[in-house]
Amino acid sequence: MSPWRRLEELAPGDLPLARAMLAAFSPRDADQAAFRARMLAFVDEHEDALLRTCLSGHLTASALVLDAPSKRGLLTLHAKLGRWLQLGGHCDGDGHLARSALRECLEESGLPDLAVDPTPVDLDIHRIPSRAHEPEHWHLDVRFLVRAPAGARPRPSDESKDLRWFRPDELSAIETDDSVRRLFALAFGRR
Repeated sequence: MSPWRRLEELAPGDLPLARAMLAAFSPRDADQAAFRARMLAFVDEHEDALLRTCLSGHLTASALVLDAPSKRGLLTLHAKLGRWLQLGGHCDGDGHLARSALRECLEESGLPDLAVDPTPVDLDIHRIPSRAHEPEHWHLDVRFLVRAPAGARPRPSDESKDLRWFRPDELSAIETDDSVRRLFALAFGRR
């Protein structure tokens, strides 16, 4: 049976579900084990870890959207950060992290019929700079893979300056970060 799930196949969850998903994550190296330990400790210390009103930080969920032949990944030129990043964002209270990542991908890409593999492939913790209405804070990001249908044509949302498909060998020519390169290596090294 295929692991790929559509949004309507995934029920919203709560913080205990998010914690269980993190606890079940199998770290592939010491960095991933450290991220998992920090995320679990954060969840245990913050009952509002799924909400952006948790001002010190919060869980987020993101995904690399793969095209139908799985040769390219979809990145957004983030309007606020000015870098090419995977799609994703705030959980807004939904502890089903794969569902949150998929919902964000649907909203940010304008693509219908996306499907997520509900097993996380990567964890990342990064600092978000302060803005006028919010202080500097942590994003504790759980990352997934999402599959697009054949011929998918993304449409940028207000959160994006652009959306574009990239092959792994094209990443060196764009402004991105090591966590995106790591996500591409995981996605395209799995075949």
